[in-house]
Amino acid sequence: MLKKLFKSFRSPLRRAPRPRSTPEVLSSRQHPLHRNEISRHAISVVERLQKAGYQAYLVGGCVRDLLLDLDPKDFDVATSATPEQVRAEFRNARVIGRRFKLVHVHFGREIIEVATFRANHPQGEEEENSNQAARHESGRILRDNVYGTLEDDAQRRDFTINALYYDPTQEHILDYARGMHDVRNHLVRLIGDPEQRYLEDPVRMLRAVRFAAKLDFEIEKHSAAPIRRLAPMLRDIPAARLFDEVLKLFLAGYAEYTFDLLLEHDLFAQLFPASGEALKRNPEYTEKLIRQALINTDDRIHDGKSVTPAFLFAALLWPALPARVLQLQSKGMPPIPAMQEAAHELIAEQCQRIAVPKRFTIPIREIWDMQERLPRRSGKRADLLLENPRFRAGYDFLLLRELAGEDTGGLGEWWTDYQDANDSERRQMIRDLAGKGESTGNAPRKRRRNNNRRKRSESGDE
Repeated sequence: MLKKLFKSFRSPLRRAPRPRSTPEVLSSRQHPLHRNEISRHAISVVERLQKAGYQAYLVGGCVRDLLLDLDPKDFDVATSATPEQVRAEFRNARVIGRRFKLVHVHFGREIIEVATFRANHPQGEEEENSNQAARHESGRILRDNVYGTLEDDAQRRDFTINALYYDPTQEHILDYARGMHDVRNHLVRLIGDPEQRYLEDPVRMLRAVRFAAKLDFEIEKHSAAPIRRLAPMLRDIPAARLFDEVLKLFLAGYAEYTFDLLLEHDLFAQLFPASGEALKRNPEYTEKLIRQALINTDDRIHDGKSVTPAFLFAALLWPALPARVLQLQSKGMPPIPAMQEAAHELIAEQCQRIAVPKRFTIPIREIWDMQERLPRRSGKRADLLLENPRFRAGYDFLLLRELAGEDTGGLGEWWTDYQDANDSERRQMIRDLAGKGESTGNAPRKRRRNNNRRKRSESGDE
């Protein structure tokens, strides 16, 4: 009885308005999509499911991107068939996922992702008794395998621009959520009550930012309003999932604009707490370094060059590191051990929020370690550093620091010249350093040699 009583007093947050059940149907004359722009494998999956008696449509980002004259990175299919029924139709298919079951149909290197129509989660006692759905006490969806109709599927999707269904057989688009209106007006708008949708899955806040940056859209004002207040809910998201989301945010060619939006909506500090604190302590330097790293990343992607998450994460976290290193040095720890210890602590803390894999955390630490080693150039050290497999990344990172305003005493220019010099010129550059009395990183060893000579003199050895 108490459950029924509480159910009757549900907040308006849980009572979404009744969605439209009939779509706007756009014929081939009313939209610019053509079958020849679409993967033949995606079309074959749709047609084969339709011939088997199921509803099937191309849906989501591929439809949206084609409408915007962009090249879709993949093609997704939504169908009334269950994952098991889809699997039965295709020998080259396999069911994946637990939180959200999908089918991947393989055509060589191309994968067509097929999802069964989903419905909104049941409420109250229904939900508690369901093995297909589960929800955290905060409202976050933990399991989402509640199947429904096409209409249900359209209304449970996150953004209107992702709720457009294209039938390549009839060549028409079904629009249940005024997605075409928002595509034309360049708006990212959540379907349903924004706060409830963010509570169901806080990652939708990051997705809103990602789509706005990628498409150069605005986040619709009602969809944007709750983000700053709900941003701390990202702390409840599994760290491994956030790593995947961060790669999507920063490694797609629009990282700088993404950074601006993350700052605007107070999301950046939720992803990178230590760097968020560095932005408060030293905003000019921190923002300049991170922004320059993101600009460089965008440029490389646009030029078709490779990018590594290790370098990007090294830059995103670096502004939080020097203060920790200085603190350890003030306690008597030498520079390189202080750098290594501070790096270990910072990365361990960050991995609690974003699970950066070891294959990236190791090169992050090596890039940082190079920043302490690059000033140490005496004797054969410079040549040994050049042979280090992390030299290039460390050198590029040094130049990034200088671009952000760090004074390294011309270290970046010196290493640039050293790489271009021949052997005799390199030897002269090393001698010039010693002649100028510049620190080459071996002062402690010199002091020990002086002490030894003094002891020999005092004992009459000379």
